[in-house]
Amino acid sequence: MLVCLYPDYDDTTDCTRGGLRLARLRTVTLSSETTDLPALAPRYAATAWTDADDATVAVIRGLAMDAVQKVGNGHPGTAMSLAPAAHLLFSRYLRHDPTDPQWPGRDRFVLSCGHSSLTLYIQLFLSGYGLELSDLEQFRTWGAKTPGHPEHGHTVGVETTTGPLGQGLSTAVGMAMAARFERGLFDPQAPWATSTFDHRVWVIASDGDLEEGISGEASSIAGTQRLANLTVIWDDNHISIEGDTRVAFTEDVVGRYEAYGWVVHEVGLTPTGDVDVEGLMAALDAAANESERPTFIAMHSIIAWPAPHAQNTAKAHGSALGAAEVTATKSILGLDPDKDFQVPASVLDYTRGFQDAHRAIRNDWDARYLLWRNKHPERAALLDRLTSGELPDGLDQALPTFDTGDSISTRAASGKAINALASLLPELWGGSADLAGSNDTTITGGLSFLPAGSGAVDSSPYGRILHFGVREHAMGAILNGINIGGLTRAFGGTFLVFSDYMRGSVRLAALMNIPSTYVWSHDSIGLGEDGPTHQPVEHLWSLRLIPQFSVLRPADARETAAAWLAILRQSGAVGLILSRQGLPVLHGTENTDADTLAKGAYVLEDVESGSPDVILIGTGSEVAIAVTAREELAKVGINARVVSAPCLDWFDNQTQDYRDYVLPPHITARVSIEAGATLGWHRYVGSQGRTIGLDHYGASAASEILYQEFGITVDAMVTAARDCVGR
Repeated sequence: MLVCLYPDYDDTTDCTRGGLRLARLRTVTLSSETTDLPALAPRYAATAWTDADDATVAVIRGLAMDAVQKVGNGHPGTAMSLAPAAHLLFSRYLRHDPTDPQWPGRDRFVLSCGHSSLTLYIQLFLSGYGLELSDLEQFRTWGAKTPGHPEHGHTVGVETTTGPLGQGLSTAVGMAMAARFERGLFDPQAPWATSTFDHRVWVIASDGDLEEGISGEASSIAGTQRLANLTVIWDDNHISIEGDTRVAFTEDVVGRYEAYGWVVHEVGLTPTGDVDVEGLMAALDAAANESERPTFIAMHSIIAWPAPHAQNTAKAHGSALGAAEVTATKSILGLDPDKDFQVPASVLDYTRGFQDAHRAIRNDWDARYLLWRNKHPERAALLDRLTSGELPDGLDQALPTFDTGDSISTRAASGKAINALASLLPELWGGSADLAGSNDTTITGGLSFLPAGSGAVDSSPYGRILHFGVREHAMGAILNGINIGGLTRAFGGTFLVFSDYMRGSVRLAALMNIPSTYVWSHDSIGLGEDGPTHQPVEHLWSLRLIPQFSVLRPADARETAAAWLAILRQSGAVGLILSRQGLPVLHGTENTDADTLAKGAYVLEDVESGSPDVILIGTGSEVAIAVTAREELAKVGINARVVSAPCLDWFDNQTQDYRDYVLPPHITARVSIEAGATLGWHRYVGSQGRTIGLDHYGASAASEILYQEFGITVDAMVTAARDCVGR
């Protein structure tokens, strides 16, 4: 039996909590026999804007100016103009619990214009997330909780890392998609907005966000998906670093979002030049009740308002306003011009008082959540497993098996592994940037993830097959938005050469250390006749340069299957690199499992006794070449060890003892082979070793001819090995 508070919405008597009207609370007793509750608590209606709100906004603007002025750099203007919108969201619209920042029922807030990080930090301080005034005073300094741009995992309350423009908005699309998919896992029959798994995603975006192409890609997908739980507020202030945005940005943005299929609202300015709060509240009310399409709010503002000289200037975007301008602006705002970082107790009491309203909504959610657990124990058990990050038993046995000597591309083997694992992992879903047939990323029978009424055959609002269209960059960010929540694991595929188109998203996944999996097939000149435009050369080492990003290139079908399980067992971002052409299933991989793959490199073939004369190191399709080269070397009395190195990043993280076992320091005769740039291989072969690869573009021809013409062959490896041993 559980006793909890629940708002009685049939009672006509209201009480006021934190400036909001809330129904009187009553006590509800839940037991295993409880089968229903009153209708879901609506989002609390926003009360009228008061003098207390004006005072709060003035303080926010003062803090934004002071924080930048103190450190001498930053972006004060946008934080000043966004003050009313941010205060409205955090006080009246965002469903959140500052005492429990990871509450699953919370709305997500994304500050896409991450340069205006003070917009978020000040709200986290005023709302009671644990940031203190001293943290604002340390803005952009060493060790501060308030870095120049919001960083997920660094500051409590930051949902995603933002700063590279367009990324936040695009990541938010993934968050909104994840919310729908998770509802399908846990509460698919609940009517719209009645489930404890329904939450909204609120975004503030800038002119720069909408200029970036990635935001257009993601917004188009959001319209197609009819993500009614997504709202974007566009801070339309027409100012960027180079001045008036009309020099580069003249399109009809509102018309564009209407064409995407979004509901659009426009909010103007008051006669004095500030944001029209009443108009914004009306737009936010409509967004909070929208059930069919995503909402786009074009909110006009004046950057750095009401600074007398800095407002509406490029300087206000990215520079401190200067002492004189700060003093003058404080006088206009009614703040003491001689004091910095002013937060009157009355303002802090007012903003912290909203916690009571949020807590009442949290109580309502808790009651419904417990009822859901009582009614759906199997789904609750699934949620518990996903929350803990555990995997079910039997995944090893579920992986597909392959016979030695068979020829199968690793992209095909990956597809088989995905489907085998998907049968036991309802949280696994994904798709491709219009290349599912080439990437082998389709979950058979998974249904396409599309909104109800889309008209598409074999689709469901809760489908497991994602269709990104030809939008690689948005795909990367959307995957980040899905995976950042931690409950499900989503993957997305394209050709390796097009990883360039999504690098910004990949880098952020690595920076946030979230488990986004990028499936990149057609990994080398082995794709053949499509030619150099499609043949990746520098990409493997370019991607390996990204800190905290794991590049995983399996040698055959068995390594590929094991790689998928290894990926699911770890928590970081991974690029899975797969071949187009068939590769032999190698004799040495019959005992290769996920634990072996997780070591990054291992001894695949070795000498029968003693130490090898030379070590041959390969990845992916070139491991088979190394195996054959070993056989040829044996004919001339040279004993070789073959090391398969599917993931150098993981290998580098092993103990020194293990690394020395695989690559004994005293054996300096080493040869690496990989159908790509040789740039980083000298770290592993040393000054006495040799590298075989491709430091120029490919050509259009059959893969066998390209390998022969470019010298990525058994003969080349044998020659290099003999040279190393001879020296």
